Amino acid sequence: MQLNGVAHIQLTVSDLPRARAFWKPLLELFEMKILIDSEAYFYCIGSRTGIALSPIDPKHAGDRFDQRRVGLHHLCFRARERADVDAVHAFVAKQGATIAHPPREDGFAPGYYSVLFDDPDGIRIEVNHVPGRGHLDRL
Repeated sequence: MQLNGVAHIQLTVSDLPRARAFWKPLLELFEMKILIDSEAYFYCIGSRTGIALSPIDPKHAGDRFDQRRVGLHHLCFRARERADVDAVHAFVAKQGATIAHPPREDGFAPGYYSVLFDDPDGIRIEVNHVPGRGHLDRL
């Protein structure tokens, strides 16, 4: 069976209004559309996926995201153009996001170009561009 992409990713956030203030303009930059925007849930769709935000359970208040704990390490969006990576970097830097690394190439795949930054909870986000099919050419 071959899958048809990732349907959605739901992130638990410590402060939904603060997270919404960060994620909403970013997802709008990605041309995603808001489906649900309530006190308890935020959900956008586009580019064959969905991104949801929901508030933390009060019993976990004070917990911080850690890439090295069980669960999500980081979330990566694939850009259609190399220039899109630069545009995202400029956008999130202007919003005051913590930049883990500015746009750069690395050896992960031929032509791999990416930016890494954190959302308000420290959840690591990557936007990359890989020309052609990247590692899919190996299949």
